[in-house]
Amino acid sequence: MDSDSVSRPTTIDDLDRGYDRRELKQDAMTTTTVVEATRRAPGPIGVLLPVSVNSTAPVDVQREAVHRLENAGYRAAWTNEVVGGKDALVQLAVLLAATQRMVFGTSIANIWARPPQTAHAAAALLSQAFPGRFVLGLGVGYPQQAASVGRDFGRPVATMRDYLDQMASLTMPPAPDAAYPKIVGATGPKMLAMSGETTDGAIPIMVPPEYTAHARQVLGPDKLLVVGLAVVTDADPAQARTTARQRAAGPLSQPGTYPAAMTRLGYSEQDISDVSDRLVDAIIGHGDAASIEAKVREHLAAGADHVIVMTSGTNFGDGVDQLAELAATLVV
Repeated sequence: MDSDSVSRPTTIDDLDRGYDRRELKQDAMTTTTVVEATRRAPGPIGVLLPVSVNSTAPVDVQREAVHRLENAGYRAAWTNEVVGGKDALVQLAVLLAATQRMVFGTSIANIWARPPQTAHAAAALLSQAFPGRFVLGLGVGYPQQAASVGRDFGRPVATMRDYLDQMASLTMPPAPDAAYPKIVGATGPKMLAMSGETTDGAIPIMVPPEYTAHARQVLGPDKLLVVGLAVVTDADPAQARTTARQRAAGPLSQPGTYPAAMTRLGYSEQDISDVSDRLVDAIIGHGDAASIEAKVREHLAAGADHVIVMTSGTNFGDGVDQLAELAATLVV
C-alpha cells in the first residue's frame, strides 16, 4: 500500500497547509466576487441604526425598526460600537435573522471589543449563515478604549495592520470557510493607503465630497468605498445649519486625524476652530430632504459605492422616524 494513502493523525502543520490553501481561495473571492456582490446588494444608500445614548433599544424594537426601514426601501443598515454596552456582531446576527434581504454592516466594529481571531470567526460565521448580507467594517477607536481593556493603543496604522494580520492566524478549530468583505475606517492618508493595500476598501465618516474623490483615487476602481454622511433634517435652513454646526464641533475639536484631514483638504485653522459655514456645509447634509439627497448624490458622484445616512439625536425611535421619512426622497 502506498504510504501516502495510510490514514494518519491531523497535525498543526497539516491544518496550516490546508488553511493556507483556503486563504488563497478566499483571497481570490474577496478581490473579485465579494467586492462586486457588495457593490450590488446594499444599493447606493443605506442607514445607520440610531444610537440611544442612555439605553440600548430593546431587541423587539430593533427588529421592528429594521422591518420598517426595509419596507421603506432601504437595502442596507449599519451599526457601530464602542467597548461595552453591546456587541455589534451579536446585534447584527439578531437583525439578520429577523429580515429576508437587508444587508447589514458594522461602521465600525471596534478592534478593542474582541480579539482579532474572534472577529474573523464571527464575521465568517455570519457570512456563512447569511451569504452576501454582511459587511465587516473595522475601526481602531481611541486610546481610552484600548486602555479600558488593558491594551496599549500604539500607532494607529501599525495597530490596525497587526490586528488584520492576526485575523488570519490559524485557530483550532479553524473559522468557517466563508468569504466576507472587510473594510477599514480611514480618514488619515496612511490608514487610507493601508486599507486599500490589505483589505477590500475603506469607510470614512463625516468627510466632504472632495475627500471621497481623493479616497477613490487612492483606493482605485476595484475597492469598496463606503462613506458615512451625518445629516440634520430640519425645514428651517438656519436652524438646520446651527444644529449641524453643533454636531460637527465635537470631532473637529479633538486633536488628531480628523482635523488634520480637513487641513489637508484646504480648510483653514479658522474654518476648523470656528466650525465655519463652509466646513459645516461640506461635511454634514442638512436642511430638507432634497438638500440631504443632494449631498448624498455629491458623494456618489465623487466615487462612493455606498453612502450611509446617519441621523442626529439621541433617541432610537426618533431617528428611525427621520430615516423612514427620508426614504421617500432618498430611495429610488
